[in-house]
Order: sequence, then C-alpha cells, then structure tokens
Amino acid sequence: MRLLERMRKEWFMIGIVLAIAGAKLEPSIGVNGGPLKPEITVSYIAVATIFFNSGLSLKTEELTSALVHIKLHLFIQIFTLAFFPATIWLFLQLLSITPINEWLLKGLQTVGCMPPPVSSAVILTKAVGGNEAAAIFNSAFGSFLGIVITPLLLLLFLGSSSSVPFTSIFSQLFMTVVVPLIIGQIVRRYIKDWLERKKPPFGAISSSVLLMIIYTTFCDTFSNPNIDLDKFSLILILFIIFSIQLSFMLLTFLFSTRNNSGFTPADTVAIIFCSTHKSLTLGIPMLKIVFAGHEHLSLISVPLLIYHPVQILLGSVLVPTIKSWMVSRQKGVKLTRPTV
Repeated sequence: MRLLERMRKEWFMIGIVLAIAGAKLEPSIGVNGGPLKPEITVSYIAVATIFFNSGLSLKTEELTSALVHIKLHLFIQIFTLAFFPATIWLFLQLLSITPINEWLLKGLQTVGCMPPPVSSAVILTKAVGGNEAAAIFNSAFGSFLGIVITPLLLLLFLGSSSSVPFTSIFSQLFMTVVVPLIIGQIVRRYIKDWLERKKPPFGAISSSVLLMIIYTTFCDTFSNPNIDLDKFSLILILFIIFSIQLSFMLLTFLFSTRNNSGFTPADTVAIIFCSTHKSLTLGIPMLKIVFAGHEHLSLISVPLLIYHPVQILLGSVLVPTIKSWMVSRQKGVKLTRPTV
C-alpha cells in the first residue's frame, strides 16, 4: 500500500511537469474561452469534484479517539494557521528589498496560508510510528478549518483580484467547496461499507482533476506575453522553500520536546509533519477562486507547486532519522520508570 502511494506521488510529480509543458506548447486550449472552457469546467466542476471526493474519503468517524488531546491539536492548528503565515509575512518584509520576482514572493505567502494536507503528513507519521490518530485528526480538522480560514488569510495578507468582490469569492467558495464536502460526507455515511470494501482510488481522482487545474492555470500564463519568470528568482525561491521547511520542522521539534511540554515522542512526530506540511489539493482550487482572473495567478501558484514535492522529499529522507530518535526516546522513558 505504501509502495502504491509512493508510485502515485511520483507519477503526480511527472504529471505536473507534463501539464506545465503542455500549457507552454499549446496554451490556447486551456485559456478562458478556449475549448476546455475552464471558466466553467475548472472554476466550478473541477473544484467541486475535488472537494466532493475529499468529503467521500475523509474518515471523520475515526477521529473521536483523538479528540481528548486538545493541547496537541491547539499547538498544531495555531502553528499551521497563525504562526506559520505570520512568520512568512515578516520574512517577506525582508525579501521585498531583493530582486526576487514579487509575484513569487506573494506565492510564498499563499503557502503559509494553506491548511495541512489530508494525506502526506499522515503517511509520514505512520511511517515513523508516531501518533497516527492525532495526525489523521489534525489533517482532517485542519482541512475543514482551512475552508474558512485560508481564504480569509489570503485576503488579509494579499487581497484578491479587484474584479472579484469579497461576497462573490465566499459565495463561490461555499458552493464549490463547502457544499460538495458536506454532500460527500453525507453520501459516505450511506455507502461507507462499500467504500471500505472497494477502496476507490480517491487520491488518483483528485490528482487527475488537480492536473487539469494546473494545466489551465499555466495556459493563462503562457498566453500572456507580459509575464516573464526569471530563472534567478525561481532558483532562489526553491532554496528559500527548502530552508523554510527545514527551519519549521526544527522549530516544531524544539517546541514540542522542551521540558514540561507534555508531548510524547510519538506526539512530536505528528507535530513535526502536521504543522509544517501544506495542502496542494486544497490550495490550488482555493487560489483559483480567490485570485480568479488575476494575470499572475500561475506565478503566485509556483511556490505551492514547489513546496508540495519538497515536503514529501524532505519528510521521506528524514523518516529514518526521526524514527531512530523516537525509538531511543521511548526506550529512555521506559528505563527511567520506577519498577513496582
């Protein structure tokens, strides 16, 4: 199962490259008003499909066992949806004086505003042997919170496209995000046994629809002759994203392992991954809605497209190290317990 998940993620990364290359070769197909009609098929149908799919796949019935760890949940959600975006905003005040493309910098801010992903943090926590129930709860709960909080954070830090009023953004978010998600959860309640038995490829469905959204987003970019992305800015953004990811992983580790933190080593593992990972599946559709019609939407999306594979790569590389630390700490705790 783990091998299949890894293969799916690798193919998805290849799919992103092919989608961007396809948009570069023939942008006229996916632009607004083109044959694909993305103003309808993407803005409404594709986005709604992703969140209906999320509603079907979210196992909210398994989250009750994790509800008691309130301190752990508060730490993760506050770090993810408050500390992370605020810190990125402060960091960007320094980067604004550099020659880095301003729209890529704005894209870094969108990364900070995103909710945690539903899958990668859980998979990596499970691979290490950490608190999987807490990872599942915070990934799912963070996704629900993100539906409301992420658009607000985006509007707070960046504003929106002037052509799309505030009320229009939230009415579209409600119809294409909240309603499909709720319907998906209701449908799941009636066909839960069938879903558990057949195990539909939820990840593959969402990934396919997401590739379509990425393709049409970059079609808009490549059809606009006024947009120019310099390689220097792209390389610097890649380096900055690696640095941010590592720094926040270290920071959450230090916070959660300090004396009297109250967190177990297994909790720390869940905190490291859930607090620092960001959702591409939920993020790209939200950017598409909040920045609808924005000529620099694709550039704003680039840092999130980079952050996604970076978090999986770094997480996978660090799994053995984090696992050995957790095992040694757990052994240390057992040795220090008094015998009765």
